Amino acid sequence: MQFKGVGVALVTPFTREGAVDETALRKLVDHQVDNGTDFLVVQGTTGETATLTKEEKDQVLEIVIDQNNGRLPIVLGIADNNTAALVEEIKAFNNDKVDGYLSASPHYNKPSQKGIIAHFKAIAEVSTKPIILYNVPGRTGSNMTAETTLELAKVENIVAVKEASGDVDQVMQILKNAPADFAVLSGEDALTMPFTAMGGNGVISVVANALPQQFSEMMKATLEGDLVNAQKIHFQLLDITNAFFAEGNPSGIKYCLELLEIGTDTVRLPLTTISTTLKEKIKSQLSEID
Repeated sequence: MQFKGVGVALVTPFTREGAVDETALRKLVDHQVDNGTDFLVVQGTTGETATLTKEEKDQVLEIVIDQNNGRLPIVLGIADNNTAALVEEIKAFNNDKVDGYLSASPHYNKPSQKGIIAHFKAIAEVSTKPIILYNVPGRTGSNMTAETTLELAKVENIVAVKEASGDVDQVMQILKNAPADFAVLSGEDALTMPFTAMGGNGVISVVANALPQQFSEMMKATLEGDLVNAQKIHFQLLDITNAFFAEGNPSGIKYCLELLEIGTDTVRLPLTTISTTLKEKIKSQLSEID
């Protein structure tokens, strides 16, 4: 179970002019490595991947690999609603510094469960790297059911799921019935502690971009059964977590990273920076976190 604990869905820092900010990205990678993060996720939704050019995607991955220097496992976000195109992309990808893929269920098409299973089996068949499923119906337009996830968990190189449905019963069904070597990761920051207490194996987090030490301490305490300490950190982070998502992701977390002098709050359209009112709230909440 290579992908467990705290994974961080890295933002892509931009300069005020909107270019990829290499200095900030390198600082962000070190911020993770130095503060307890277990693995890095590059070019997920939080990385504003939909707005990056092919050249920028290559640049971002190269910078993260170079700065990480083998210290943490790296997962690459790679998804498409065209199965055939995704199969060809995975077949063509060749970088031994990437340890696995995070692949979201196809968006927009709204496939049946049969179609979702066939899609992931097709990419698993050609992949030489382990695959983490990503269920995020709020973005894709369709839910990957517990039964579908459990069926895909039988595939040898499908090793984990990032579950962001927000459906607690669905999560419990996966946790109850998943194979012992299949990692179940939270895709909802605010549910990470209770999710892990029920038997989850970790999280792929947005909040940990800015607060990796606190998130890692909460995860460690939960996994060790120290629920009193885990609950304390969970509630300490709860309000700022909700604030980060109040006006879109990653706009909120990027503002927090600006407060921490790790990067600017610049995002690319159609995203916009957060309101002055929300900035004041996040600034105040950050000052109260140990």
